Amino acid sequence: MFYHLFRYLDRTYNIPGSGMFQYLSFRSAMAVILSLLIVIVFGRAVIDFLRRKQIGEEIRDLGLDGQLQKRGTPTMGGLIILMAILAPMLLLGKLDNIYVQLLLVSTVWLGFIGGLDDYIKVFRHRKEGLNGRFKIVGQVGLGIIVGTTMWLSPDIVVREKTTQPVQTLYVDVDGTPVETVQQRVVLNSESIKTTQTTIPFIKNNEFDYGWLMGGHDVATWVLYVLVAILVVTAVSNGANLTDGLDGLVTGVSVPIVAVLGLLAYLSGHIVYADYLNIMYIPDAGELVVFASALIGALVGFLWYNSFPAQIFMGDTGSLSIGGIIAVFSLCIRKELLLPLLCGIFFVESLSVMLQVGWFKYTKRKYGEGRRILLMSPMHHHYQKKGMFETKIVTRFWIISLLLASITLVTLKIR
Repeated sequence: MFYHLFRYLDRTYNIPGSGMFQYLSFRSAMAVILSLLIVIVFGRAVIDFLRRKQIGEEIRDLGLDGQLQKRGTPTMGGLIILMAILAPMLLLGKLDNIYVQLLLVSTVWLGFIGGLDDYIKVFRHRKEGLNGRFKIVGQVGLGIIVGTTMWLSPDIVVREKTTQPVQTLYVDVDGTPVETVQQRVVLNSESIKTTQTTIPFIKNNEFDYGWLMGGHDVATWVLYVLVAILVVTAVSNGANLTDGLDGLVTGVSVPIVAVLGLLAYLSGHIVYADYLNIMYIPDAGELVVFASALIGALVGFLWYNSFPAQIFMGDTGSLSIGGIIAVFSLCIRKELLLPLLCGIFFVESLSVMLQVGWFKYTKRKYGEGRRILLMSPMHHHYQKKGMFETKIVTRFWIISLLLASITLVTLKIR
């Protein structure tokens, strides 16, 4: 809102200072500050309200140290995160940007699904919450929306360079030929609709999903939608499974979002994209404001969610965070980096799948179910081994920071 308002004021009345809101850096900094303040200032009131309404977590006894002490802790704290994302974006974001619109829809969509799950757990006293099939339907629906929009919207394009090989002959002062260098000269740059994505660790790292379908339009759209569904479902469920200890998913997500924000800035900047030889995506830089708002919301939520947690985010927060990360990566065409960048989410999900799969297999074969881990997801395995909760959380944060750093390094390891 402010972007469009001050743009009008600047062009019409030339009011001093109104041009600041045109700068991406200014609006991003303001988004961090505003979202952080919203969580810290209003968080206390939300926690007190949830306590009065007895909207607390019903924790099952899993035999974990200190677990039952958390019983009754207010949940649905993800509402604070959603509020701290949406308010700065509505005030500071460029609302006619298609990428911003996609992320706003994704935030509300998965926030609603997660909120419904938490509502059923708390008010209907059904510990399993929303039926898993309905969660999957919601995630699949979002994947279809995102994939179809990325495919059809005329505003979603990449800028492709047309080059031509040129040989340059270098000669000595006396005219003797010294060296012939082959280079590629950029002739022009044009915006194209494409289903290209980025492959990490490869120099010419653009891969087009359409190549797999032989360029057939309908088949390419179907494939791209399936990829979007897979990414949204995998990352949102991964974040949901990681949300099991105080401050865990919150702290793990901050480096992930920071890297995605930086990649969005580089991809949306024609000079940096050309220098780094990465895909130039017009208007993608606006996603930096969204990433900034999310970082501010997550860091602010740690004020209340760090050990011992005064509030849990619940599925309202974890599903939304995972979904935002998934859709963000699709928008900047970096979804193939997610297994590395979101390594914690990936390992947590994998630990559950392996545990369940091995238990079912051994029960069918030996008549007795066996386990690979003491307990899944992975963070509970370390709890069972006697490691204190804060040490597990801190180490997972460090690993997430390390994976985020390695992801950035892939820009040069090509």
